[in-house]
Amino acid sequence: MMHEDKFDRGSALTIFKSDRHEDLAALGLSLLIALLVYLLV
Repeated sequence: MMHEDKFDRGSALTIFKSDRHEDLAALGLSLLIALLVYLLV
């Protein structure tokens, strides 16, 4: 029997071990992009 998660995340393509780490990395990346746009435009 396969290990079942609490919910289906829709994709197994991730380099992180947990959704929380992935969400924090995405948040940090988006803030970095926003800062660069603010400074360069």
